[in-house]
Amino acid sequence: MTYFLPYLLPHRQRSLIWQFARRDVLARYRGSLLGLSWSFLTPLLMLGIYTFVFREVFNARWPASAQGGSLGDGNVEFALQVYAGLIVFNLFAEVMARAPRLVLDQPNLVKKVVFPLEILPWVAILAGIFHLVINLAVLLTATLVTRGSLPPTIVALPLIVAAFLPLLLGFSWLLAALGVFLRDIGQLIGMVMTALMFLSPVFYPADALPKRWQPFLLFNPMTLPIEQLRRIMLDGLWPNWDSLALYAAAALLIGWLGAGWFAATRKGFADVL
Repeated sequence: MTYFLPYLLPHRQRSLIWQFARRDVLARYRGSLLGLSWSFLTPLLMLGIYTFVFREVFNARWPASAQGGSLGDGNVEFALQVYAGLIVFNLFAEVMARAPRLVLDQPNLVKKVVFPLEILPWVAILAGIFHLVINLAVLLTATLVTRGSLPPTIVALPLIVAAFLPLLLGFSWLLAALGVFLRDIGQLIGMVMTALMFLSPVFYPADALPKRWQPFLLFNPMTLPIEQLRRIMLDGLWPNWDSLALYAAAALLIGWLGAGWFAATRKGFADVL
């Protein structure tokens, strides 16, 4: 238990984490003509493709929310709902895709006993949050332009991100450690993320599924953040506080387990690398 708080709240390494995250973001777009613009052009392009395929090809409609949301019978409403889901999914997918190689790609740091390897997931997550902030700004702007105002419930957004963060860290620590010993984890995660895109309520609301399948959707770690993000930003409703508190408790447990696994296995990293 003593290792968990320094892993979750790395106060001493804040400047180091910030430097690594900043370098990571800048290196990703260095040399490209559009630079950081790709960070929001890419999801916008994918949103246009998804909206065209589901609306025009499959004739999909966004059903009225059980909480009082409007009927998504237009392309704009459908796009807003899907984009909100993609924001959460893209953060999760980006962090999980990078996690198995966080330690593998830094063999020189592994051999430095004094380097805090546990901050590597923090670096990946901060880079993901950078893209999250940009995408949220796009969603807020689109919502303001199309609806004329923003709901006051958006102030609850940091609480949803805060509840999601320990879960991202836990899975990152777990996969980063596993990736050192099992090199196939990276390929497996790619397939899992593809499946999760369609098994998560990104292109449909959770209550649109038949009731017999809805309980299974609750085991998806992205279901609650996606649904609550739509709830506060598009439906103008406050989060379901009980569900959010339960989710945060489960996320802390996953974070604790992931940190424990990382701490228990890190002594063997140098031998493998």
